[in-house]
Amino acid sequence: MKRLLIMTAIALFCFSAAFAQNTNSAETKEKTLYQRLGGYDALAAVSDDFITRLATNKLLGRFVVGLSDDSKKKLRQHFVEFLCNATGGSCVYMGRDMKTVHTGLGISEEDWKESVKLLIETLDKFKVPEKEKNEVLTAVSSLKKDIVEKK
Repeated sequence: MKRLLIMTAIALFCFSAAFAQNTNSAETKEKTLYQRLGGYDALAAVSDDFITRLATNKLLGRFVVGLSDDSKKKLRQHFVEFLCNATGGSCVYMGRDMKTVHTGLGISEEDWKESVKLLIETLDKFKVPEKEKNEVLTAVSSLKKDIVEKK
């Protein structure tokens, strides 16, 4: 269970606030970030790619070692639902806040930078437009204070 929480934490820290920004209420005609990113199926594809990058990364893979197939499925579903909800979709995310999920993992500045690099690679792979990519990256930066423990 602890390893599931660890992997969930790593995966979510790169996306949590990134997708939490909805469009400005003054711009009511603009689509939500969820819609602009392509909806549920697109977020699921991004999630799958990003989680795979985290799991196979030399530095970050240590957070995934030992997860059962069932735990991996739960991680993936939590992640997709989180993204869906945070970007303005209709999904409900039942996970914990980022501070709670990451406390005690010892995530370092190096881990953080590597995760952001992997996120950028995933967004580039899916040809996410610059506007949406910048929204994601700007929002991700706001999570750092809740995730990085080791300076």
